[in-house]
Amino acid sequence: MLKVGLTGGIASGKSVVGEMFLALGARLIQADQIAHELMQPGQPVYKAVVENFGLQILNPDGTVNRPKLAEAAFGKDDKGVSRIQQLNRIVHPAVIQRQNEWMKEIGKKEPQAVAIVEAALIFEAGAAKGFDRLIVVTCKEEQRAERLSARLKIDLETARREVARRMAAQWPDTRKIKAADDVIDNSGSLDNTERQVRELFHKLKEQASASKPSRKPRSVARRA
Repeated sequence: MLKVGLTGGIASGKSVVGEMFLALGARLIQADQIAHELMQPGQPVYKAVVENFGLQILNPDGTVNRPKLAEAAFGKDDKGVSRIQQLNRIVHPAVIQRQNEWMKEIGKKEPQAVAIVEAALIFEAGAAKGFDRLIVVTCKEEQRAERLSARLKIDLETARREVARRMAAQWPDTRKIKAADDVIDNSGSLDNTERQVRELFHKLKEQASASKPSRKPRSVARRA
């Protein structure tokens, strides 16, 4: 089995790329969905998040209001320091553990599978070493704002500020690309992105079928 990490900055299109890989036959899990499940009432992560960020992040039914949590995490504490690292220290270890458990199960059932974990913060969370191959999805800066504006139904200027705020807590694309094995350029048409995904998936399947797939750190395969 080949363990693949799929990452990229906010609104880069990594979820779209993940769905394309899934349609081709890859197995896929999203770290964001794992985090959502771990933050359900009764879960240890939920308890820790509420203890650290307060009852104001909750909906009336007791579930976590994710926009309110994001606002609290990206905001400043009384010393003027962002609290996003505090949130990450609570959530990341549990998410990584669940990802690893999922990949282990896939490996038992499908020894030649391509198992993809889609996660925004693979590098930042120190999880890169858990994968055989790392893919970065990238796009132009203004496209991020335009896509986020459409997704959240907010004006473009607000979207630009939100992109800047979230990207400040992530590695820049230039650094991610240097640390990745493959790059999907999602700044063009969906057809162009899909072509890149198909070409790469063929190579991933070949590597998954090899007896001992191995990752070559910091190599970059750029695709136009």
